[in-house]
Amino acid sequence: MRQKAEIFDYVNIFLMTIIMFIMVYPMWYIIVGAFNEGADYARGGVYFWARKLTIENFQAIFYQKAILQAFWITILKSGIGTITSVFFTTWVAFGITRPKLKGKKIYIPVIMFTMFFSGGLIPYFILISDIGLYDNFLVYIIPTLFSVWYMIIIQSFLRELPEALMEAATIDGASEYKIFFAIVLPLSKPVLASITLFTVVGHWNVYFDSMMFTSSQHLETIQYYLRKVISDPGVSGSISNAGAAEIPDSLNTITPQSVKFATMVVTALPIIMVYPFLQKYFVKGLTIGAVKG
Repeated sequence: MRQKAEIFDYVNIFLMTIIMFIMVYPMWYIIVGAFNEGADYARGGVYFWARKLTIENFQAIFYQKAILQAFWITILKSGIGTITSVFFTTWVAFGITRPKLKGKKIYIPVIMFTMFFSGGLIPYFILISDIGLYDNFLVYIIPTLFSVWYMIIIQSFLRELPEALMEAATIDGASEYKIFFAIVLPLSKPVLASITLFTVVGHWNVYFDSMMFTSSQHLETIQYYLRKVISDPGVSGSISNAGAAEIPDSLNTITPQSVKFATMVVTALPIIMVYPFLQKYFVKGLTIGAVKG
């Protein structure tokens, strides 16, 4: 019996190693290509480590004002959008859990309806245009203020909080605003950290809103710019042009492919750096928030 268990462990470790390699290698391949000299990479044979180590690919992309502008827009979008979305969604979830909320039987079905049904892309585009959000920075903020799914998670968490705390605060004369800011928010750090992580990743990774609802280059996000670099050879080619005014002639070994790899690494790096600070709350927040519906 023990021998069978050991065989199972070895097989399991072998299979997990293969799966891990399949998941990790594509990102490693991109990193290797980003740090390898572009002209040398074009010769082929670069798979597991850089043959000619260089940082010229990264220098080239940061000489482009469009990339720096896209980074700035994405940072603002992710920061402001996350703070407002988490706060507004938590505020709604708190209101739904309050026993004295009038019209609760109407609010909940209406909110849940919007989770499963929508008007479609064309009516949504018309709505964005009619209310003046097209080609406006607020198109990144206002439509994402509220998430039904995150509200359900936060609401489940709030129902686990002792009602005696709310009642004691009410007896002491605390208003609903005081209860929310002084009791609910401090006790909800685990679930709020989890929702914050999801929201930041969502804001950082999405490119569809920039593609559909903006036409000005100064409102492009880094993910939309990355999409153009990958799909349009002219964009990456313009970055890799050593004769461009913005790029010094010393950067003469970069290629469109190496620029693509470097752009991918630079785009993914910030969100990877944010994750460790929220990781300790991640599992705890989701577990507690999913205990009770």
